[in-house]
Amino acid sequence: MNILLSASYFLDILLVYVIIYYFLVFIKATRSFNLVRGMFFIFLLYVLSYYLQFKTLNWLLGKFSTVAILLLLIIFQPELRRILERIGRGRLFSPLLTDEMQAAVIIKHILRAVDYFSKEKIGALIAIEVSTNLSEYMESGVPLNGQITTELLINLFWPHTPTHDGAIIIREDKVIAARCLLPLTDAKIIDRRLGTRHRAALGLSEETDAVIIIVSEETGVISLAENGNLTRFLTKEALETRLFNVYNETNNEFGFSFFNSNPKRKYN
Repeated sequence: MNILLSASYFLDILLVYVIIYYFLVFIKATRSFNLVRGMFFIFLLYVLSYYLQFKTLNWLLGKFSTVAILLLLIIFQPELRRILERIGRGRLFSPLLTDEMQAAVIIKHILRAVDYFSKEKIGALIAIEVSTNLSEYMESGVPLNGQITTELLINLFWPHTPTHDGAIIIREDKVIAARCLLPLTDAKIIDRRLGTRHRAALGLSEETDAVIIIVSEETGVISLAENGNLTRFLTKEALETRLFNVYNETNNEFGFSFFNSNPKRKYN
């Protein structure tokens, strides 16, 4: 009987540990960790105000706590829906939040490579497929199908290598092709310092919904082309924010992300 009770207690603690662990991993993967940390700080302040007899502060925080649960449900509604979907599919303990975590890892590799290109003034042209199929442009390049890493991206654009010229195309979590030819824009570009890479990036963004990152070989300036628009002088932090925003937008609108390994794509 004692053995059964001990096993029950152990299983109880183990389940609580697993739930808390997966919840923290989930929160960190969805970039909401700072929000949870802020809520924890408010809770800690509430407990301290109770024991220190700060009656006014304790009353104020007590009133706030009545709506805190509702606020959390509203803020984390998409994440909670995904967790419930995973439970319904029986995949709760499969690799957690693969899409979100995978996107974070891939964006990290891209940012590290782009930051290196910018500092060393190495030209680069990176096209990320969203919902429009880029196969016709891949056919003009060298097929790779390699896992995205910082080292691979740097090697592909290293000066004097065969893949230095042209664009690489990223689909999901792979570099599908390198040295790809992209359509040049017919739009008039006032800034004559912008060369073929920028014209090619604009051209592709006009014909598809791809997101294209450009690093200037002459200045090291980071630019981003999307929807026929070119945004220049991006910092690493600004680029990171934009990539995560695009990830969230595509995930919400189409039900997939451009870094999802099993997307239900709507190819044009």
